[in-house]
Amino acid sequence: MTKIHLFFASRKSWTLPYLIFSVIFVIIPLLLIVVYAFTDEAGNLTLGNFTKFFAHPEAVNTFIYSIGIAILTTLGCIILGYPAAWILSRSSSSYSKTLIMLFILPMWVNILIRTLATVALFDFAQLPLGEGALIFGMIYNFIPFMIYPIYDTLQKMDKSYMEAAEDLGANSVQVFWKVVLPLSMPGIVSGIMMVFMPTISTFAIAELLTMNNIKLFGTTIQENINNSLWNYGAALSLIMLFLIAATSVFSTEDNDSSKKGGEPW
Repeated sequence: MTKIHLFFASRKSWTLPYLIFSVIFVIIPLLLIVVYAFTDEAGNLTLGNFTKFFAHPEAVNTFIYSIGIAILTTLGCIILGYPAAWILSRSSSSYSKTLIMLFILPMWVNILIRTLATVALFDFAQLPLGEGALIFGMIYNFIPFMIYPIYDTLQKMDKSYMEAAEDLGANSVQVFWKVVLPLSMPGIVSGIMMVFMPTISTFAIAELLTMNNIKLFGTTIQENINNSLWNYGAALSLIMLFLIAATSVFSTEDNDSSKKGGEPW
């Protein structure tokens, strides 16, 4: 009893609920995906689920198309989100906090409701639903995930770097390209990860904003799971996980290199 009491009295015991949650809802599901991906319906080990994917051009094309949509969405979020984050970082504290709250407030609404509102907006404006509506809806749903990390990085940036650049004769454009942008790269990388990863795996937004005329890779996985093709669906999920993991490793290396070479010059 004394050991049990000491265990629950220590700070290590505080991690126990999170450990149990991770095991049940993260580790076990991931293991099940791996098991199903490398087995057939009879439970025999096989690579047939992966060869089936590469043998079907439609599935491969959908996968490549989904990556393209995710890249366009991420670029759109950067182009629109960086200026917004820059303006917010240079605003007064109370004003910027209010605007940040206005950006975050829509995220309190369910993503399906926000997407349905986008559909209603396009119907009201008599604009066609399709690829343009899909990219617009993606950017609208995920741009707060780009703005906030960039804003947080810019807000914490040491202003003495910019002052030093100005003292050395740099104009405002040179200060931005040689000082502000390099020092804000960690925020940009975090924003890319927070936008790219959920974008490439989403399916509900594509179904609603294209009237199910455009299929993304997440839709392909959903259809196979709904049709009880668990093994093939798990293999597709694992392929997506590999892509996300590779993106995470790449972004981590870029983030580390930007921190090591943190001096803007």
